[in-house]
Amino acid sequence: MKRLLKQIIFMYSGQEKRTLDPLNSHEKYKKSGLTPSEANAIREKIKKAFEEDKIYRNNTIGLDDLSEHINDNRYKVSQVINTYFAKNFYSFLNDYRIEEAKHLLVSDPSLSVKAIMYEVGFNSKNSFYSAFKKITGLSPNGYRTTATTLKIAQNEIQMA
Repeated sequence: MKRLLKQIIFMYSGQEKRTLDPLNSHEKYKKSGLTPSEANAIREKIKKAFEEDKIYRNNTIGLDDLSEHINDNRYKVSQVINTYFAKNFYSFLNDYRIEEAKHLLVSDPSLSVKAIMYEVGFNSKNSFYSAFKKITGLSPNGYRTTATTLKIAQNEIQMA
């Protein structure tokens, strides 16, 4: 419950969702033995795997695959995602997938929503639409329409 409240506060205060400092660690991690320096190293490897290697595009990826990719213990990787990013693995994964989908929806209007869904790593239309709506509040098509309309309006304002 505390974690949910912190996420809501972050969301409404405009603070970044991904933090550099861990939120209050869960009770279950009290005896994990993960040092702050080790946690920071794992956090950087996770960020590199997602931002540079774009590992989230793999439609079968799981926590074990990420752990293997960054060559670290799955329990420590899970702990870092839970404490430093304030979410579980699949929420973290979906955030990256949806960010990429948002970019593709706007930057390449010729791509179908279904093609984008597969490109960013989703296998199911229902999962994609649910995750997209949960994160953005809009359907993929609604997001594309809104973003396109805003882009046109900004261009008109600049030309005036």
